[in-house]
Amino acid sequence: MKIKTVQFGEIEFPEDKIITFNEGLFGFEELKKYLFIKPDDSLFYWLNSVENPELAFPLFGLRVIDEEYPQQADHEAFGIVILNADPLKITTNLKAPVYINQENKSGFQKIIDSDKYPVYYNLFAE
Repeated sequence: MKIKTVQFGEIEFPEDKIITFNEGLFGFEELKKYLFIKPDDSLFYWLNSVENPELAFPLFGLRVIDEEYPQQADHEAFGIVILNADPLKITTNLKAPVYINQENKSGFQKIIDSDKYPVYYNLFAE
């Protein structure tokens, strides 16, 4: 399969690399199939829609921020990142993580019901 992405140009990949989100992501429930991309030179992972290749979400592994971050059976937690030209304004969402299982190619998103985890967590500080 091939898709043309905004971030990475044209990408060719086997169908077994697609991660399926049965319920989609919040606000994008109709999109179920994504590629999970980790560029060598980046701090971020990318979740790129296969059905709408212009849509991609930068992700950050949440166990790097908090070793005790809530995990879900066999799924790794990632926060969706809001990028900004000013690194001090780059945030990640700790409230609604994306959980991904790279082995069985499944994922889901859920809301963590705790005030401990903000929607906008600054990734970088002075």
